[in-house]
Amino acid sequence: MARTVVCFGEMLMRLSPPAGKPLSRATALDMHFGGAEANVAVALASLGTPARMLTALPDNAPGHGAKAALGAAGVDTRHVPFSPGRLGLYFLEPPAGPRAGQVTYDRAGSAFSLASPSQFAFDDALQDASLLHVSGITPALGPAGVALARAAIAAAKAAGVPISFDGNYRGNLWQSWDSDPRAILHGLVADATILFGNHRDLSLLLGREIPGDAPERRRKAAEAAFAEFPRLALLASTDRLVVDAGHHRLSARVDTRDDSWQADELPVSGIIDRIGSGDAFAAGVLHRHLAGAPLRSVADAGLVLAALKHGVSGDSIAASEAELAAFRPDGADVRR
Repeated sequence: MARTVVCFGEMLMRLSPPAGKPLSRATALDMHFGGAEANVAVALASLGTPARMLTALPDNAPGHGAKAALGAAGVDTRHVPFSPGRLGLYFLEPPAGPRAGQVTYDRAGSAFSLASPSQFAFDDALQDASLLHVSGITPALGPAGVALARAAIAAAKAAGVPISFDGNYRGNLWQSWDSDPRAILHGLVADATILFGNHRDLSLLLGREIPGDAPERRRKAAEAAFAEFPRLALLASTDRLVVDAGHHRLSARVDTRDDSWQADELPVSGIIDRIGSGDAFAAGVLHRHLAGAPLRSVADAGLVLAALKHGVSGDSIAASEAELAAFRPDGADVRR
């Protein structure tokens, strides 16, 4: 039986006006629960890899709704405490035509950001874990978030559980307080065995410009990461070319210290919702990697799941292994 992936991070409620309607003039908002680590947990559970969420939620209707949404997706929520605070929000104005999308955060005072490490039963949650998955969003929340990320990683190290880290750089969050993202993230990534990040993330971590505009340069970027972080065993990344709001081109690659695989670029058109596609990529990679699949299969699973997410509203995707296997780049017609 596959062992559990523990995902640690903040859950949010997302509120969005209809596409093409500015938030300032919206009269109705669509609601979804999400959050980077929760999105990974949902996708993993749907693929058949057991997933457990570790977060803090408020003891009110939004908090109970968020927990119920995880449970309905098959995610283990036994270690989700209710604590003082509120559920963080973010408002998304979807991209439309030439108009870029826009995110507005309203998450100050959330139950997760106010929580202390002592509120989390890290040891119990990690008992049967194959991996701890965290991201750079948690430390970006402020000094308390830094303490939470460090505590989770320290608990995993003490339990002998490998660590997966998704860079997930959020400039708006880091810039909202007197932060040093490079130093903080470098210290956290130093303990990771799996890193999700492209050459831009590596440029921040290494403090120098890392080019990534060709496969050979991406390999050199990966080698620089392996040289900097001795524990690192797998680096996974995506690259996105935005043609317009409804048409992107995605590519993905995975690197180990001795090998690499870059998947063929995949056109993604008719986009419904691109939020959470990076989390879908992470879930696909982790699902196949933990099953011992070859690098090609690992990269392809991440890329396909990321592409499929673009056709699903909300922050997360629930897709089966059969759907991954049945995916065809030109197979968007109705199946009968």
